[in-house]
Amino acid sequence: MTLTAAQKTALEGVTTATLTTVLLKKGVRFCYIAGSRPIVPGNTKRIVGPAFTLRFTPTREDLATVDSWSSPRSTRAAIEDMPEGCVAVADAMGNTAAGIFGDILCARMAKKGVAGLVTDGMVRDGAGVIGTGLPVFCQGYVAPASVAALNFVGWQETIGCGGVTVIPGDIIVADADGAVVIPQAMLDAVVEAAVEQERLEAWIMTEVERGVPLPGLYPPNAETKARYEASRK
Repeated sequence: MTLTAAQKTALEGVTTATLTTVLLKKGVRFCYIAGSRPIVPGNTKRIVGPAFTLRFTPTREDLATVDSWSSPRSTRAAIEDMPEGCVAVADAMGNTAAGIFGDILCARMAKKGVAGLVTDGMVRDGAGVIGTGLPVFCQGYVAPASVAALNFVGWQETIGCGGVTVIPGDIIVADADGAVVIPQAMLDAVVEAAVEQERLEAWIMTEVERGVPLPGLYPPNAETKARYEASRK
């Protein structure tokens, strides 16, 4: 299922908090990528795009070498395969001993129009990565290169990242609260429900500001739902 321009615009107006609630109601409990937070806390632009997956395994000295960076099966080759608008999602197994990408690789991703990078691990060259303008969601930044602790093994395959299964093409939404994975097959239903949930909660907030008590308001009972529907006419 392809992410349409209308769906992308709609999701840009939906918080990851709302998405986790909508997905929970639809039976998806594990959708939030643990450990992946904005590299610069605060006012983070929300990003939306299809997942382009990358997978790392624990380092092995004969494989994770500086020479491996020039291999046809390298992070460099994977970046050149990334289409414009995708969100790179890297399974680093939550490793915090080495950075998977640095400023030069992130600069290339930004130049290619990649929407952002999400990982349960770290990056390196922190100030440089921030300076590229690429939205990055990670555990932080460190000095050592990826080969110090990780071995890059492939891209565009099913991965586990931050406790969540991610399949290439799943839709990623990331904002100040972190990153959420929307299964491709559920996209239409999730977008519709999420937009409505945001609309309902905005109305509920106006009721809170008017002094309405929470019981029966949030979550809304039948009477509250009727008042909400009437307000939309």
